Amino acid sequence: MMTPDQLMAAQKAHMETLLGLTHKAFEGVEKLVELNMQLARAALNDSAGTAKAALSVKDAQQLLALQAELLQPAAQKAAAYNRSLCDIAQTVNQEWVRATEVQLAAAQQNLHAMIDSASRGTPGGSEDALALVKSAVTAANHAFERVHKAARQAADIAGANLQSVADQAAAAGKPPGKPSAAGASKRSRRGT
Repeated sequence: MMTPDQLMAAQKAHMETLLGLTHKAFEGVEKLVELNMQLARAALNDSAGTAKAALSVKDAQQLLALQAELLQPAAQKAAAYNRSLCDIAQTVNQEWVRATEVQLAAAQQNLHAMIDSASRGTPGGSEDALALVKSAVTAANHAFERVHKAARQAADIAGANLQSVADQAAAAGKPPGKPSAAGASKRSRRGT
């Protein structure tokens, strides 16, 4: 069984972890607020520029050209915002996952220590019941590890899919005929 000192140490460790996670969550919120403030400033500046450009339009053809010109950067900015948003979310999520893994490992270690401690005080003949408990705990740990691994893989796939969508949106926002930076660098290496 856990002694009062061990219990206090465990509570202290849990509190420190909780406070650390709270700080990480606030850091994520601060980054999100900063990102949104940057977006708001850029949108205000873009709106002023768009209004000035719209006032200088003399005919419908110039207006259509202006619209087409403004749509491309808007798609690129939306894709960049989505990438930044995903980065912030993934960073905070990784911190939470790391802390969860550490806490889970500590809880498993404490559970095994508690079972070992309890086994020392059990009467003779209860070895089979104790072995059954240990086996159940081990099986539960393995099942949790498989579920955790599957959840992590699903999160990685979701992150990759979000990145792919953001990249496709950025590519869709590029004007036709203008090569991407990656495409231009590939051509320059080939000498074409």
